[in-house]
Amino acid sequence: MIITDEFEVEHSIDKVWDFFGDIPGVAKCLPGTELNEEIGPDHYAGGVQIGLGPVKLEFDGNAKILERNEAAKTLKIDAAGAEKKGRGQAAMMVDAGLATTPQGGTKVGVSMDLNLSGAAAQYGRGLVSDVTAVLLKDFATNAEARLDAIAAGLNPDDVTAVSSSPSGFAIGLRAVKMALARVFRRFFLPYSPEAV
Repeated sequence: MIITDEFEVEHSIDKVWDFFGDIPGVAKCLPGTELNEEIGPDHYAGGVQIGLGPVKLEFDGNAKILERNEAAKTLKIDAAGAEKKGRGQAAMMVDAGLATTPQGGTKVGVSMDLNLSGAAAQYGRGLVSDVTAVLLKDFATNAEARLDAIAAGLNPDDVTAVSSSPSGFAIGLRAVKMALARVFRRFFLPYSPEAV
C-alpha cells in the first residue's frame, strides 16, 4: 500500500538535509524506532515497536539508504523487518524529498510503499494508514524539536520526544479519531444546508 504525507519545519533546507544525514538520529524521531547498529555504509540495524489496538508488534530489521541526491534533496530508503515472535514481516520503500517553503522553512514530503504480512496485515489499509499518519505527525514534532536543539547548540538526545512510548491504546485512539473525522466528512458534509 502507498502512503503519502508531508509536513513543514521552520528550518532551512540545508539544515534539514544535514539532519537527514544522521539516520540513527532521524530514526529517534519516529516513536518506537531505534537504529543502533551500523552494518555498512548508510546501512543500519535496529528495531521498531508499535501497538496496533490490543496487539503489540516488535520488529527486528534494517534500513539502507539506496539513493541520496544532494542536488535534488531526495532520499530513497529500503527498510525491512521480521516480527520477533514470528507473527509477520514488514517491508517498506521510502522516498523523501525536501523543498523550501515561501517562509524559508522546509517542506518534507514522504511516500511509503508498505507491505505487511501476518498479524499487522489483518488491520487493513484504513487503520494502518491512520496509524502511520499519527506516527508521522509525532515524527514531525520530534524532528522539529531535535532541529531546534541542534540550532541552539544543545544535545538533541536531551530533547523529550512526544509519544516516546508508543502505546497501542494511545495510537489506536488517535487513529480512530482520524477515521471518525473522515467518516463524518464523507457522510455528513455533503448534506449541509448549503447543499440543499
